[in-house]
Amino acid sequence: MRHLLDISDLSPAEVWQILHTAAALKAEWRQAGNAPILAGKALGMIFQKPSLRTRVSFEMAMQHLGGHAIYLAPNEISLGARESVPDVARVLARYVDAIMARVFDHQHILQLAQVAGIPVINGLSDFSHPCQALSDLFTIYEKHGRLAGLKLAYVGDGNNVAVSLAQAGARTGMHITIAAPPGFQIAAAVGQAAAAEALRQGGSLTLTADPFAAVAGADIIYTDTWASMGQEAEAGQRRLVFPPYQVNDALLKASGNADVLVMHCLPAHRGEEITDDVADGPHSVLWDQAGNRMHCQKAILALLLA
Repeated sequence: MRHLLDISDLSPAEVWQILHTAAALKAEWRQAGNAPILAGKALGMIFQKPSLRTRVSFEMAMQHLGGHAIYLAPNEISLGARESVPDVARVLARYVDAIMARVFDHQHILQLAQVAGIPVINGLSDFSHPCQALSDLFTIYEKHGRLAGLKLAYVGDGNNVAVSLAQAGARTGMHITIAAPPGFQIAAAVGQAAAAEALRQGGSLTLTADPFAAVAGADIIYTDTWASMGQEAEAGQRRLVFPPYQVNDALLKASGNADVLVMHCLPAHRGEEITDDVADGPHSVLWDQAGNRMHCQKAILALLLA
């Protein structure tokens, strides 16, 4: 693994290597703290979007592993505006050992990786969110002890999170169903590639517009905000389209699974895509999911830098 740009670049073995490494590093951290395997290493973190989980989880991951993280705010770089993406990559490569970038345009991630000559991690782009999906699978693996054969129903906008969940679930033999309104489903080419990989691994990918059909028999119900950062102008229109896709008590009951887990990558717009009683209820694993971001970031950094 040279970079982490998109789950589609990873083999099933590499996905499992990340998950198993995360489990080992989490266990080590709980017992006596992590060994400083990244002592002397520095991570440059480029942010075009504000962040809670991505920033803190990467900073703490580097600190726990003995390294250092440098936060570069949107107005400090203005990636692609004040300075070209290739020039930023060339400069940072002379200061730090790896780059994590949270950007709007996925092409910026690809440009950084093409030019930098050091590992580049996609902390989020408009196309995919690989770090989130990997930590989600790690959380599910902790709860169930397996991934193969489990059904995850994603309900809501077919956004970057949905893309990465489809790709990651496909590589671990899961059955992924994505329920999104017409016009808001993941791209056809992405779905076809994920479905083909899922078939090879004994899983499946199903795309539908029916949220209640999607959750039937689900082990996990997952949702995300209806309008992501950068889509604020569409928020009003989306609020007219997405109410049938709200994760609420009725949708949980439709799963027919008394032990169904509920996930959300956060931040949550409570009362829109998810209700308070579900987000804070007994089925919710939102906070374990958020906490595991740090342990998966450790695994990614260790595999790229140690």
